[in-house]
Amino acid sequence: MTPRPLDAPDSGHDEEVRRRPPAATACTTDHAELGEGLRWDAVRNELLHVDIVAGTVWRHHIDEHGALVPVVRYDLPMTVGTIAPVVDDNGWLLGAGRDIVHLASDGSHRTLAVVSSPGTRMNDGACDPQGRFWVGTLADDHRAGGGALYRMGRDGEVVLVLDGLTISNGLGWSIDGHTMYLVDSGPRVVYAFDFDGATGSISARRVLVTIPAELGAPDGMTVDAAGDLWVAIYGGGRVHRYSPGGELRQVVEVPARQSTSCALVGRLGLLYVTTATEGWTDEQRSDDPTAGLLYRLDVDAVGLPALPFRPEPHWWATVTHG
Repeated sequence: MTPRPLDAPDSGHDEEVRRRPPAATACTTDHAELGEGLRWDAVRNELLHVDIVAGTVWRHHIDEHGALVPVVRYDLPMTVGTIAPVVDDNGWLLGAGRDIVHLASDGSHRTLAVVSSPGTRMNDGACDPQGRFWVGTLADDHRAGGGALYRMGRDGEVVLVLDGLTISNGLGWSIDGHTMYLVDSGPRVVYAFDFDGATGSISARRVLVTIPAELGAPDGMTVDAAGDLWVAIYGGGRVHRYSPGGELRQVVEVPARQSTSCALVGRLGLLYVTTATEGWTDEQRSDDPTAGLLYRLDVDAVGLPALPFRPEPHWWATVTHG
């Protein structure tokens, strides 16, 4: 497959933490059905994102002012839930279909592991500070308990870490690496776990945040350089900023209700947010032409690069070139 070049481009309980909404700038012209998976690849200075349903992966260069300059798009023959950079490799890891997949810069792709069961698909994922790849799933019918969380080690071994989830979603780690955060959009919660970096094991699950149903559901997330969690609220047209202890510190409004994932880019103080038009009719899309775009907003926060996958070199050579 050859990559295709891109064309140039409120509610009372939180009122005390709401600031004057920053102006939102649309950075793309493509309307995603389910835009997701925002990641800042600092090595390439690119913003990576996907359209899950369309199986599309976008790469955009970030200029000095935060504008996005199209690089390339890849169209894959399966859903794509998440993307992660790979150390010393001219490609990326994907959670795609039911598999973990390697995507090369020329658009070719190779399945590394068939992970989830029939009737499910890959959703959001991320790499931990030690370089392992974590990816969650959901059932095609979104049934409660149909999702799970998997971990691929640096040697390619895939293990089931947690089952009984509904829509396994955003992932992140605390600055000291001792806590892992996980969104389950079904029950609208953000979990925190004790995290053992040496073994990759998690324990002591507790609910850090619960989103009221009238506000929407937590979706993709990122952790900033101060340790705060930024969580996109699907159906709420907003991003919530939480302290590591779960205190709501800020609400950033987004022009589209289906806000799905977010990323912060370095010291630019820029928050990028993907949006969606999932399940909409053509009439709904026509009535809301701003939905499905990727937005940029100015915020007072410093972003961290996406943590990369760090494969064991010998194993990696066998699966990518063998």
